[in-house]
Amino acid sequence: SLVVLFGATAGAYGAKLGSDERELILLVWQVVDLHSKKVGTLHKSLVKADNLDLSDQCREVSGLTPEGLGKAEPLDRVLQQFSQLVSSDLKVLGRSSYTLCSDGQLLIRQVLHPETSKKNFQLSDCFYSFYDLRKEFHTCYPSSAAVKDQTIKTMAEYLGLGTDEAEEDFGVWQVKTMVAIIFSMLSEGCNHVFTEPETVKYKYETGPCLVKYWKTWIKILSSFSFLCSSKSETVDSETVIRARGLPWQSSDQDIARFFKGLNIAKGGVALCLNSQGRRNGEALVRFVNSEQRDLALERHKHHMGSRYIEVYKATGEEFLKIAGGTSNEVAQFLSKENQVIIRMRGLPFTATQEDVLGFLGPECPVTGGKEGLLFVKYPDGRPTGDAFVLFSCEEYAQNALKKHKEILGKRYIELFRSTAAEVQQVVLNRYMSTPLIPTLPTPIIPVIPPPYTIATGSIRDCVRLRGLPYTAGIDDILEFMGDATGDIKPHGVHMVLNQQGRPSGDAFIQMKSADKAFMVAQKCHKKMMKDRYVEVFQCSGEEMNFVLMGGTLNRSGLSPPPCKLPCLSPPAYAAFQTAAVIPAEAAALYQPQALLPATRTPQASAAAPPAVTYYPAQAAQLYMNYTAYYPSPPVSPTTVGYIAAPPGAVAAAATATHTPILPQPGALVRMQALPYNTGMKEILSFFQGYQYAPDDYNGLIQLSDQARSVLQAPKEWVCL
Repeated sequence: SLVVLFGATAGAYGAKLGSDERELILLVWQVVDLHSKKVGTLHKSLVKADNLDLSDQCREVSGLTPEGLGKAEPLDRVLQQFSQLVSSDLKVLGRSSYTLCSDGQLLIRQVLHPETSKKNFQLSDCFYSFYDLRKEFHTCYPSSAAVKDQTIKTMAEYLGLGTDEAEEDFGVWQVKTMVAIIFSMLSEGCNHVFTEPETVKYKYETGPCLVKYWKTWIKILSSFSFLCSSKSETVDSETVIRARGLPWQSSDQDIARFFKGLNIAKGGVALCLNSQGRRNGEALVRFVNSEQRDLALERHKHHMGSRYIEVYKATGEEFLKIAGGTSNEVAQFLSKENQVIIRMRGLPFTATQEDVLGFLGPECPVTGGKEGLLFVKYPDGRPTGDAFVLFSCEEYAQNALKKHKEILGKRYIELFRSTAAEVQQVVLNRYMSTPLIPTLPTPIIPVIPPPYTIATGSIRDCVRLRGLPYTAGIDDILEFMGDATGDIKPHGVHMVLNQQGRPSGDAFIQMKSADKAFMVAQKCHKKMMKDRYVEVFQCSGEEMNFVLMGGTLNRSGLSPPPCKLPCLSPPAYAAFQTAAVIPAEAAALYQPQALLPATRTPQASAAAPPAVTYYPAQAAQLYMNYTAYYPSPPVSPTTVGYIAAPPGAVAAAATATHTPILPQPGALVRMQALPYNTGMKEILSFFQGYQYAPDDYNGLIQLSDQARSVLQAPKEWVCL
């Protein structure tokens, strides 16, 4: 038997059903006996949603009202009634088993499964297997329209069924027409047989992705004479998506729950890590086929808790970078099926397997004892303080997680859920995040800067745009500015990128005057750009420079940018004594005063020779890993900043004799163990009464995470 099922939500209808995350408000169904070609009673049930605000399309198509839905039963009770009524109808028809049949896959995969998952109740087994009427129809009638273009109406028209949609209630006509289509497919001319239903996985299968072992088998087989060429491992790019904006503590099971109703490939969730081995809020997810991937893309900006998650297309190559390689040790560790993986962080470097097993205790036994432990080590064999542990069931894993931040030796240990892909990334150091700007090339020739530079100073002739859509480009910003576009300075549009090189949602615009900037901020503040409102604030060139270089601008003042410096111990200061000149391409990525103090001479005048782009040789290891300049035509073809050279640098460049950038060794001090919320104002207050180099506070440089890991300090600043 089939149970023909139709439903509607409070939002989008048709091909966009479920894409707006709206709740189910209507279910209509009828039992069909395929052998006797008899039908049961047609049932229509309204569903009371938590949010009764109906979209205009829903009101127009369904004719339902919030008042009528307010008297209905909630979804869990409606589904109970569904099971009871279907069982009753089956008894009348002399049948005992059934399979659902729906118009496409959206109702079951994109509406019922996600909604019940969010409301924390389990669907009955019948919702994990169903027939897609559109696919069955196309199989029966190959000359009909493509599956994605089919609707109930087009299928009825193809068969010449004379049904009038206006004569029936919404939902009733759809179910009656679907039943008529099924009977036509069962007629003597077609004799269609329903044999291969669609399935929904009950749970996400953890473990290593099978693609990881392709290379190993290819290498084995290549040793035989009949295989003369090797084949690299591949993953179909049409099956992979990137999810962004995940809570940092989310696990692979949380991500699988977000995509509930869609079939994720085994081991197909790969959490991305940053350069320190910590989760960066992104994940790559591989589905069993392209159809599932396309449905996943429709969940763009759906919510996980209170956060909306962005979903984009990704490539198989990106997935393999995270989840595609393994070592023998990792492969052996992950070879055990259906295990729960827990990551331990902060272990003493001297911790042994016995110490870890003793810490976990008998209430959470490790699978295989010592074989269920995997310690992470540096390439030279030194322990990193991380380990992964296997547990055979959820109960043991939960007991282990209760030991989060308990003490082992003299250190507290952090415990988190983990995944097979994370094991590979951490053990093999396969981290996604790499510096946006590679090490600067060896300096060769001096560069004469063009006549335009980024403005500095305290005049508030700039505006900051915050909350831009991530897809917004320069043309979108110009359209957003409207008539004020004519008041933008040449080369005055600057977009800020994040650590991954993607738009951060911020941009700065230099206006011709402070009055123009004020007018733009008043006119455009909270104006809509695409589907988001954008905040517009007036600011100064100094504030703009700090944010463009990676600093932060908040209520506590300016926090300078983090920069990756060489290890700054006193003996290393001599390395900064020799300066070098860098090419324009590299120099364009750095700001004038943010990295080096400006050299002042009383003889400076308008007739002074042009400045040469100038940079200390050892400081060529500097990275800007939070922001970068974005080429912004047509208003701002290039955003270029230069480090001013001392007077006479042109001649010095010609003779290859350079003067020191720092006037004397020991001009830097390093501050350690600062509170994490420390800002510039607190540091300046701490040094009150002492003279520091620049007047504009640009001598403060916050160290980035990677530099901090070299210096082994919680948070540090370098002061010039």
